[in-house]
Amino acid sequence: MTLITEDTEMKLTAAILTLGLMAGLHSSAQAADSPAELNDLQIAHVAYTADNIDIRYAHLALALTSDPEIRSFARTMIRDHSAVNEQALALLEKLNAQPEDNFLSQQLNANAETLIDKMSQLRDAEFDRFYAANELAYHKAVNELVEFTFLPNIDHPEVKSLFEAGLKIFKVHQGHAEHMVEQLNGH
Repeated sequence: MTLITEDTEMKLTAAILTLGLMAGLHSSAQAADSPAELNDLQIAHVAYTADNIDIRYAHLALALTSDPEIRSFARTMIRDHSAVNEQALALLEKLNAQPEDNFLSQQLNANAETLIDKMSQLRDAEFDRFYAANELAYHKAVNELVEFTFLPNIDHPEVKSLFEAGLKIFKVHQGHAEHMVEQLNGH
């Protein structure tokens, strides 16, 4: 009989939820449109949604953790994702355009609710490890989607430029999350 440690269970849960996110994106894409077929306004809505989700995760972390590194990371998530959203909204206003809700934004929100419910029930080191693992998985998934699917398909040069700048910031977040995961797992 194999015993699964709390740490292993947390990694498995985070991996399952991330795979669920990616599978959800894939199955939703087959049921509706492909992420590669989204227009610039739909892509903008997905990015805005993803930023708001990470801001929600960060607020939850600030409410539940006492770990200084997690708290610092959460504050960075709130600051950076809010700034990118403000820039996106300013650009949309300049272009006199509105972001368009779509299957992918809806799937991200549904998956976020599941994760927030799960994280809300965790405490102390268990929460910290799960939050850090989720942040790493979330940034990897979203960064890959932006880099390999959205950027090649964005038509408007100013929208593309905003996404390129955001991707640079969010890759730094991914590296920071990877460092947190390693530290929390004693590596």
